[in-house]
Amino acid sequence: MASDHPDIARGPLDTDVLVVGAGPAGLMLACELGLGGVGVLVLDQRPGPTTESRATTLHARTMEIFDSRGLLAELGTPPREPRGHFGGIGLDLTLPGSHPGQWKVPQRRTEELLQDRAVELGAGLLRRHQLVALAVGPDGVTADGIGPDGPVRINARYLVGCDGEDSTVRRLIGADFPGRDAERELLRADVGGVETPDRRFLRLPDGLAVSATRDGVTRVMVHEFGKRAVPRSGAPAFEEVVDAWQRVTGEDIAHGSPLWVNAFGDANRQLARYRHGRILFAGDAAHQQMPSGGQALNLGVQDAFNLGWKLAAEVRGDAPDGLLDSYHTERHAVGAAVLANIRAQTLLLLGGPEVEPARTLLTELVALDGVRTELAGAVSGLGIRYPVTDDDADTGRPGTDHPLLGRRLPPSALDGPAGDTTAALLRTGRGLLLDLGTGADPATFAPWADRVDHVTARPLAGSSLTPGEALLVRPDGHVVWAGDPGTDPRGPHTALRRWFGAPATAPAGTDGAHPTHRHAATAAAR
Repeated sequence: MASDHPDIARGPLDTDVLVVGAGPAGLMLACELGLGGVGVLVLDQRPGPTTESRATTLHARTMEIFDSRGLLAELGTPPREPRGHFGGIGLDLTLPGSHPGQWKVPQRRTEELLQDRAVELGAGLLRRHQLVALAVGPDGVTADGIGPDGPVRINARYLVGCDGEDSTVRRLIGADFPGRDAERELLRADVGGVETPDRRFLRLPDGLAVSATRDGVTRVMVHEFGKRAVPRSGAPAFEEVVDAWQRVTGEDIAHGSPLWVNAFGDANRQLARYRHGRILFAGDAAHQQMPSGGQALNLGVQDAFNLGWKLAAEVRGDAPDGLLDSYHTERHAVGAAVLANIRAQTLLLLGGPEVEPARTLLTELVALDGVRTELAGAVSGLGIRYPVTDDDADTGRPGTDHPLLGRRLPPSALDGPAGDTTAALLRTGRGLLLDLGTGADPATFAPWADRVDHVTARPLAGSSLTPGEALLVRPDGHVVWAGDPGTDPRGPHTALRRWFGAPATAPAGTDGAHPTHRHAATAAAR
């Protein structure tokens, strides 16, 4: 597999969607747009995937997403850790699913994986290019950039800012980004040639210390209790990390070789709106938070996974009214919940002796399975439940008691035409009507065959799926209708219209696939 690509610009710099930022969120979005059959161009300042350590954790929901797009075979078998933490307090993250716990994957590898797939699906990539200006018209967006060979102008129908917490897109349009600036910070460094004891969120009298050694490189993180964050225009000097480490632990690491030095604070901000007409935001451009428990990267990838199929449908012209706006409705609520849990974790993690009573209480509560399950669902992304009707959107969650409605389709093995798994059935990027033995007439769903696959299968032993019912599943894997078409004949049709638009029977003599989906489905179903 190639891990670095030259700058790619296929034809004129006109595209359906311009994605600014080639981090995990931007590249995941490019994959989804390519799978949806629309043109996408990604612009990024860097020459290639990050060379810095940065995020190293993929949570269970992100691993399931990668599985549903056939990416795990190329990822291999990364190390798995069943335990994570909440504010430095140990937390068992194992929940029912195909990839419980957390998986250790360097951010560079994640970016390589997604970049290769995006290019395979037809995405263009403009590296070493900086966005400098934007203009929005009634039919699209014009973006001006500057690269190694001079200025470029890109015309797109939509633009998505995935360019990080210091987003240029956000600044250029003056988007409202309320919240609070950093009050505390952690200093961190990857250091060669030092030996320190492994420490997992060790609270010492003067501060917090974390250290772990992998492949001869030791990562240290340190916070001094009561020390305020300082404004920074770049990374701290290694000497600053050395001095703080000495004061907190009493150890000298000055003889080590700094490979990467970084500081991150507890700033907590979120865009008021994720959509501004033809400009949308995903990832850290939409929300800024301390990367506690590895949630930041995963939150961004999941933003992109939610947005990609909706924006592709909008570009193709088969999106029902309100579909694209549901991106903000769903992901802003999820983002707010994650930012709230990270804020709570920050107080527990970086607070001084005054937070010890709260830490003691939470340690006792986490031993209760209901509390553990709730927190593990929040950190892993497995607890997400979207509203699925207009009435649900008003309350923020589904009004039905069906346990799967609004949640992701549980990973399950199926006895189907090819012994499919639920993940394999989602790899085309299309909707899925999964009939688990209702005996419904396939002809009743034929008018949506250009957008939704109708599959009949039987759940195997151990599955959490219920025989004798059917499930309508969005391309991002979330269930939006569940029941028996025989007793609820209007139910699936109402949900199909809401999420996939008006019915349109495929012309005779075609294979039933939407024309813009055919090449993407072939590339994804591997």
